[in-house]
Amino acid sequence: MKKLMILGVLGLLTFGLLVGCGETDTAEVESVEQPFAGKTLMVYSGAGLRKPMDEIAEAFKAQYGAQVNYNYAGSAQLLSQIELTQEGDVYIPGDLMDIENAQEKGFVGEFAEIVLHIPVIGVPKGNPAGIQSLADLANPGVEVILGDPKANAIGRKAEKILEKNNLLEQVKANVVVEDATVNEMVAHLAMGQGDASLIWEDNISGVEDIEIIPIPEEDNMIEIVPIGVLTMTKDAELAQAFMDFVISDEGIAIFIKHGFKPIEE
Repeated sequence: MKKLMILGVLGLLTFGLLVGCGETDTAEVESVEQPFAGKTLMVYSGAGLRKPMDEIAEAFKAQYGAQVNYNYAGSAQLLSQIELTQEGDVYIPGDLMDIENAQEKGFVGEFAEIVLHIPVIGVPKGNPAGIQSLADLANPGVEVILGDPKANAIGRKAEKILEKNNLLEQVKANVVVEDATVNEMVAHLAMGQGDASLIWEDNISGVEDIEIIPIPEEDNMIEIVPIGVLTMTKDAELAQAFMDFVISDEGIAIFIKHGFKPIEE
Protein backbone atom coordinates (compact mmCIF):
# COMPACT_ATOMS: atom_id res chain seq x y z
CA MET A 1 0.00 0.00 0.00
CA LYS A 2 2.81 2.42 0.87
CA LYS A 3 4.49 1.54 -2.42
CA LEU A 4 1.31 2.39 -4.33
CA MET A 5 0.97 5.71 -2.48
CA ILE A 6 4.55 6.68 -3.33
CA LEU A 7 3.99 5.84 -7.00
CA GLY A 8 0.82 7.92 -6.98
CA VAL A 9 2.59 10.96 -5.54
CA LEU A 10 5.39 10.62 -8.09
CA GLY A 11 2.81 10.41 -10.86
CA LEU A 12 1.11 13.63 -9.73
CA LEU A 13 4.44 15.44 -9.51
CA THR A 14 5.39 14.30 -13.00
CA PHE A 15 2.01 15.39 -14.38
CA GLY A 16 2.39 18.79 -12.73
CA LEU A 17 5.82 19.26 -14.27
CA LEU A 18 4.52 18.30 -17.72
CA VAL A 19 1.60 20.73 -17.45
CA GLY A 20 3.92 23.50 -16.32
CA CYS A 21 6.28 22.82 -19.22
CA GLY A 22 3.31 22.82 -21.62
CA GLU A 23 2.18 26.25 -20.44
CA THR A 24 5.67 27.67 -20.82
CA ASP A 25 6.05 26.24 -24.32
CA THR A 26 2.69 27.68 -25.41
CA ALA A 27 3.59 31.11 -24.08
CA GLU A 28 6.91 30.96 -25.90
CA VAL A 29 5.23 29.92 -29.15
CA GLU A 30 2.68 32.75 -28.90
CA SER A 31 5.50 35.18 -28.21
CA VAL A 32 7.38 34.01 -31.33
CA GLU A 33 4.34 33.89 -33.63
CA GLN A 34 2.87 37.24 -32.56
CA PRO A 35 5.83 39.59 -32.12
CA PHE A 36 3.66 42.72 -32.45
CA ALA A 37 0.77 41.67 -30.21
CA GLY A 38 -1.19 44.68 -28.92
CA LYS A 39 0.25 47.13 -31.47
CA THR A 40 -1.73 49.09 -34.06
CA LEU A 41 -0.88 50.02 -37.65
CA MET A 42 -2.39 52.83 -39.77
CA VAL A 43 -2.52 52.05 -43.49
CA TYR A 44 -3.65 54.42 -46.26
CA SER A 45 -5.16 52.24 -49.00
CA GLY A 46 -6.90 52.94 -52.29
CA ALA A 47 -10.64 52.31 -51.92
CA GLY A 48 -10.63 49.78 -54.76
CA LEU A 49 -8.29 47.53 -52.79
CA ARG A 50 -10.66 47.10 -49.84
CA LYS A 51 -11.56 43.42 -50.32
CA PRO A 52 -8.02 41.98 -50.41
CA MET A 53 -6.71 44.47 -47.85
CA ASP A 54 -9.44 43.60 -45.32
CA GLU A 55 -8.57 39.92 -45.64
CA ILE A 56 -4.85 40.66 -45.39
CA ALA A 57 -5.47 42.58 -42.14
CA GLU A 58 -7.13 39.52 -40.62
CA ALA A 59 -4.33 37.19 -41.73
CA PHE A 60 -1.63 39.60 -40.51
CA LYS A 61 -3.24 39.97 -37.09
CA ALA A 62 -3.56 36.20 -36.72
CA GLN A 63 0.15 35.75 -37.38
CA TYR A 64 1.68 38.90 -35.88
CA GLY A 65 -0.88 40.09 -33.35
CA ALA A 66 -1.10 43.69 -34.62
CA GLN A 67 -4.36 45.44 -35.42
CA VAL A 68 -4.45 47.04 -38.89
CA ASN A 69 -6.59 50.17 -39.27
CA TYR A 70 -7.30 51.38 -42.81
CA ASN A 71 -8.08 54.76 -44.27
CA TYR A 72 -9.80 53.99 -47.60
CA ALA A 73 -10.19 56.71 -50.22
CA GLY A 74 -9.00 57.72 -53.67
CA SER A 75 -5.22 57.47 -54.04
CA ALA A 76 -4.72 61.21 -54.59
CA GLN A 77 -7.02 62.03 -51.67
CA LEU A 78 -4.93 59.79 -49.44
CA LEU A 79 -1.71 61.47 -50.49
CA SER A 80 -3.19 64.85 -49.56
CA GLN A 81 -4.20 63.46 -46.15
CA ILE A 82 -0.70 62.09 -45.57
CA GLU A 83 0.80 65.47 -46.42
CA LEU A 84 -1.67 67.25 -44.13
CA THR A 85 -1.48 64.97 -41.08
CA GLN A 86 2.12 63.74 -41.33
CA GLU A 87 0.90 60.55 -39.65
CA GLY A 88 0.57 56.90 -40.62
CA ASP A 89 2.65 53.82 -41.38
CA VAL A 90 2.00 52.41 -44.87
CA TYR A 91 0.71 53.77 -48.21
CA ILE A 92 -0.92 51.55 -50.87
CA PRO A 93 -2.30 53.60 -53.79
CA GLY A 94 -3.84 52.23 -56.97
CA ASP A 95 -0.98 53.20 -59.28
CA LEU A 96 2.73 53.94 -59.43
CA MET A 97 2.30 57.67 -60.07
CA ASP A 98 0.89 58.40 -56.62
CA ILE A 99 3.57 56.48 -54.75
CA GLU A 100 6.26 58.11 -56.89
CA ASN A 101 4.76 61.49 -55.97
CA ALA A 102 4.87 60.43 -52.31
CA GLN A 103 8.50 59.43 -52.77
CA GLU A 104 9.36 62.80 -54.33
CA LYS A 105 7.76 64.56 -51.35
CA GLY A 106 9.87 62.47 -48.96
CA PHE A 107 6.91 60.54 -47.54
CA VAL A 108 8.02 57.13 -48.86
CA GLY A 109 11.45 55.57 -49.27
CA GLU A 110 11.81 52.40 -51.31
CA PHE A 111 8.55 50.84 -52.45
CA ALA A 112 7.55 47.44 -53.82
CA GLU A 113 5.16 46.28 -56.55
CA ILE A 114 2.28 43.98 -55.61
CA VAL A 115 -0.05 43.05 -58.50
CA LEU A 116 -1.40 44.35 -61.81
CA HIS A 117 -4.30 46.76 -62.06
CA ILE A 118 -5.96 46.15 -65.44
CA PRO A 119 -8.44 48.69 -66.89
CA VAL A 120 -11.50 47.23 -68.63
CA ILE A 121 -14.86 48.45 -69.89
CA GLY A 122 -17.64 47.64 -67.44
CA VAL A 123 -21.29 47.59 -68.53
CA PRO A 124 -24.56 46.81 -66.72
CA LYS A 125 -25.79 43.23 -67.06
CA GLY A 126 -27.21 42.62 -70.53
CA ASN A 127 -25.12 45.46 -72.00
CA PRO A 128 -28.19 47.54 -73.01
CA ALA A 129 -26.15 50.06 -75.03
CA GLY A 130 -24.36 47.33 -77.00
CA ILE A 131 -20.88 48.50 -76.03
CA GLN A 132 -18.09 46.42 -77.62
CA SER A 133 -15.05 48.71 -77.70
CA LEU A 134 -13.56 51.97 -76.48
CA ALA A 135 -14.83 53.69 -79.61
CA ASP A 136 -18.41 52.84 -78.63
CA LEU A 137 -18.07 55.03 -75.54
CA ALA A 138 -18.07 58.01 -77.91
CA ASN A 139 -21.34 57.05 -79.61
CA PRO A 140 -24.13 59.65 -79.34
CA GLY A 141 -26.41 59.07 -76.38
CA VAL A 142 -24.08 56.70 -74.51
CA GLU A 143 -23.86 57.58 -70.80
CA VAL A 144 -20.37 57.05 -69.39
CA ILE A 145 -19.26 56.77 -65.76
CA LEU A 146 -15.62 57.70 -65.07
CA GLY A 147 -13.47 58.16 -62.00
CA ASP A 148 -12.54 61.67 -60.90
CA PRO A 149 -8.99 62.21 -62.26
CA LYS A 150 -8.28 64.58 -59.37
CA ALA A 151 -9.21 61.95 -56.78
CA ASN A 152 -8.39 58.44 -57.96
CA ALA A 153 -6.02 56.41 -60.07
CA ILE A 154 -8.59 54.92 -62.45
CA GLY A 155 -9.88 58.39 -63.30
CA ARG A 156 -6.42 59.50 -64.42
CA LYS A 157 -5.74 56.21 -66.17
CA ALA A 158 -9.03 56.38 -68.09
CA GLU A 159 -8.15 59.83 -69.42
CA LYS A 160 -4.73 58.59 -70.57
CA ILE A 161 -6.25 55.54 -72.30
CA LEU A 162 -8.86 57.66 -74.09
CA GLU A 163 -6.21 60.20 -75.08
CA LYS A 164 -3.99 57.40 -76.40
CA ASN A 165 -6.87 56.23 -78.60
CA ASN A 166 -7.87 59.76 -79.71
CA LEU A 167 -11.24 59.48 -77.93
CA LEU A 168 -10.88 61.78 -74.94
CA GLU A 169 -12.98 64.74 -76.07
CA GLN A 170 -15.74 62.63 -77.61
CA VAL A 171 -16.10 60.39 -74.55
CA LYS A 172 -15.85 63.32 -72.12
CA ALA A 173 -18.94 64.76 -73.80
CA ASN A 174 -20.82 61.58 -72.78
CA VAL A 175 -19.74 61.51 -69.12
CA VAL A 176 -22.70 61.69 -66.72
CA VAL A 177 -20.75 61.37 -63.48
CA GLU A 178 -17.15 61.37 -62.22
CA ASP A 179 -16.92 59.43 -58.97
CA ALA A 180 -14.36 60.03 -56.22
CA THR A 181 -13.84 56.30 -55.56
CA VAL A 182 -13.99 53.07 -57.54
CA ASN A 183 -16.58 51.71 -55.11
CA GLU A 184 -18.99 54.48 -56.11
CA MET A 185 -18.38 53.69 -59.76
CA VAL A 186 -19.21 50.02 -59.17
CA ALA A 187 -22.45 50.94 -57.37
CA HIS A 188 -23.61 53.34 -60.09
CA LEU A 189 -22.78 50.86 -62.84
CA ALA A 190 -24.51 47.94 -61.10
CA MET A 191 -27.65 50.05 -60.66
CA GLY A 192 -27.69 50.90 -64.37
CA GLN A 193 -27.07 54.61 -63.82
CA GLY A 194 -24.80 54.63 -66.84
CA ASP A 195 -24.17 52.56 -69.98
CA ALA A 196 -20.46 51.92 -69.47
CA SER A 197 -17.41 52.74 -67.43
CA LEU A 198 -13.65 52.50 -67.64
CA ILE A 199 -12.80 50.69 -64.44
CA TRP A 200 -10.33 48.24 -62.88
CA GLU A 201 -11.05 44.60 -63.79
CA ASP A 202 -10.59 43.37 -60.22
CA ASN A 203 -13.25 45.75 -58.90
CA ILE A 204 -16.03 44.28 -61.05
CA SER A 205 -14.81 40.69 -61.32
CA GLY A 206 -17.61 38.48 -59.96
CA VAL A 207 -20.10 41.33 -59.58
CA GLU A 208 -23.40 39.80 -60.70
CA ASP A 209 -24.94 42.92 -62.24
CA ILE A 210 -21.87 43.99 -64.25
CA GLU A 211 -20.26 42.50 -67.36
CA ILE A 212 -16.62 42.91 -68.40
CA ILE A 213 -15.44 43.89 -71.88
CA PRO A 214 -11.64 43.54 -72.18
CA ILE A 215 -9.58 46.29 -73.81
CA PRO A 216 -7.03 45.05 -76.38
CA GLU A 217 -3.53 45.20 -74.91
CA GLU A 218 -2.30 47.55 -77.62
CA ASP A 219 -5.03 50.04 -76.72
CA ASN A 220 -4.78 49.61 -72.95
CA MET A 221 -2.47 50.99 -70.25
CA ILE A 222 -2.03 48.40 -67.52
CA GLU A 223 -1.07 49.73 -64.08
CA ILE A 224 0.71 48.29 -61.03
CA VAL A 225 -0.44 48.42 -57.40
CA PRO A 226 2.53 49.47 -55.18
CA ILE A 227 3.19 49.61 -51.44
CA GLY A 228 5.60 51.66 -49.37
CA VAL A 229 6.42 52.36 -45.73
CA LEU A 230 5.81 55.99 -44.75
CA THR A 231 8.83 57.86 -43.48
CA MET A 232 6.79 59.35 -40.60
CA THR A 233 5.93 55.94 -39.12
CA LYS A 234 6.61 55.60 -35.41
CA ASP A 235 7.17 51.84 -35.72
CA ALA A 236 9.29 51.12 -38.78
CA GLU A 237 9.77 47.46 -37.82
CA LEU A 238 6.02 46.80 -37.69
CA ALA A 239 5.34 48.78 -40.88
CA GLN A 240 8.06 46.86 -42.74
CA ALA A 241 6.71 43.54 -41.45
CA PHE A 242 3.27 44.45 -42.84
CA MET A 243 4.72 45.46 -46.19
CA ASP A 244 6.71 42.21 -46.37
CA PHE A 245 3.55 40.24 -45.60
CA VAL A 246 1.56 42.00 -48.33
CA ILE A 247 4.17 41.18 -51.01
CA SER A 248 4.71 37.63 -49.73
CA ASP A 249 3.28 34.60 -51.55
CA GLU A 250 0.43 34.53 -49.02
CA GLY A 251 -0.39 38.20 -49.55
CA ILE A 252 -0.25 37.95 -53.34
CA ALA A 253 -2.51 34.87 -53.23
CA ILE A 254 -5.15 36.92 -51.39
CA PHE A 255 -5.04 39.58 -54.11
CA ILE A 256 -5.35 36.94 -56.84
CA LYS A 257 -8.31 35.41 -55.00
CA HIS A 258 -10.06 38.78 -55.36
CA GLY A 259 -9.55 39.08 -59.12
CA PHE A 260 -6.11 40.73 -59.40
CA LYS A 261 -3.47 39.43 -61.80
CA PRO A 262 0.10 38.69 -60.65
CA ILE A 263 3.10 40.52 -62.06
CA GLU A 264 4.87 38.09 -64.38
CA GLU A 265 8.63 38.06 -63.90
